[in-house]
Amino acid sequence: MPEELQELEQKDPTTRPAPPDTAGYGAAFAVREFRAVFAAHALSLLGVVISEIALTVLVYELTGSPLLSALAFALGFLPYLLGGTLLAGVADRFPARRVLVGCDLVCAGCAALMALPSTPVAALLALRCVIAAVSPVFNGTRMATLTEILGDGDLFVLGRSLLRMVSQSAVLVGFGLGGVLLTFVQPRGALVITLGTFLTSALLLRFGTRRRPARAGGGSLVRYSLAGTRDVLRDRRIRALLLLLWVPPMFVVAPEALAAAYADEIGVGAAGVGLLMCTMPIGTIAGELYAGAALSPAARSRIVLPLAGGTLLPFLLFPLHPGLGWILLALLLAGAAGAYTLGLDRWFVDAVPEELRGRAMTVHTAGLMTIQGVGMALAGAAAEFWSVSTVVGSVGAFGTACCVLLVLEVRRTGRTAGVGDRSARRG
Repeated sequence: MPEELQELEQKDPTTRPAPPDTAGYGAAFAVREFRAVFAAHALSLLGVVISEIALTVLVYELTGSPLLSALAFALGFLPYLLGGTLLAGVADRFPARRVLVGCDLVCAGCAALMALPSTPVAALLALRCVIAAVSPVFNGTRMATLTEILGDGDLFVLGRSLLRMVSQSAVLVGFGLGGVLLTFVQPRGALVITLGTFLTSALLLRFGTRRRPARAGGGSLVRYSLAGTRDVLRDRRIRALLLLLWVPPMFVVAPEALAAAYADEIGVGAAGVGLLMCTMPIGTIAGELYAGAALSPAARSRIVLPLAGGTLLPFLLFPLHPGLGWILLALLLAGAAGAYTLGLDRWFVDAVPEELRGRAMTVHTAGLMTIQGVGMALAGAAAEFWSVSTVVGSVGAFGTACCVLLVLEVRRTGRTAGVGDRSARRG
């Protein structure tokens, strides 16, 4: 470590991770830099959610087209794969703070252009694509930086869990808040609020985090990014862990994507749609809170494979038509089983070499968002031919089979509870 950084850490101990025996989420909040990252994450997420609602409404007002309005929302998923593949190297090639602040400023600029009365619909959609393409770079860089702020042990797992719970909460709070907001301000006015959240996030990251050097150097950015993606995917252990992080969420989104159609199928109306949409995120938050606060790192490691293999089993209840109460319980259990990600996050960080960490985190983020979009599309397509209850039940059966196969692969590649062993894992 450079001498000036050692001196800085001696002067300000809150920049260092808490001691290993400090347990609980409070240990993460005790780190000053993490508090800045957490606040910036919450603000930028709120801005993204508000912008999604405002842009969807704005495009519909300008065009009267349900297709273009839906496209404005869907474009939040599609460019993730492109940005996460071609720009992944940014996370390792440049100082992390510069990347994070730069991404926030790019998003703020896009929001400012969207808010202009003269911006046409085509430009609105293009700007939405830019924000989506930047997002995996921002998220991957932030995840990699967490390992430097909190260390790559249990404190990282808790910090990552807190950020994930903010993301789940943003779905619950942000859409409701955005809907209320649009009753008082025009969509372009809401986009001005989004501009403010991105700028505030940039300020928090600029003055609340420490400058750290880049992890790697020169060469073509695209070649460097693609080489990192190849390195991530050709390592058998990392590939297995990535797939276990991606595949369950691809299937889990089916009930949420089909909530409106299922509510109509069982005759519970608009209130039922809201319950069906919010129950699984509530279960996820509750499961992560319990696992992070009540379980030891070793216990969180032990539950990874059982929960990952069984997270979709509650969906098998759908074809039995048991009533809304039982369905909500099934969704709550499926969400709570998502607590397996705490232990899996630790395994993933242990498996990835430090010089590859930024690109690996970016690939993880891009793949997760893309595969969830694919899962939503496939569930919707299947529901055109079969009842929603049949589709969700089939997702539970087929998805469980896929998850069990991945669990076996992860076990074969060397299940770990602490330091990853990367020897003899190429394949």
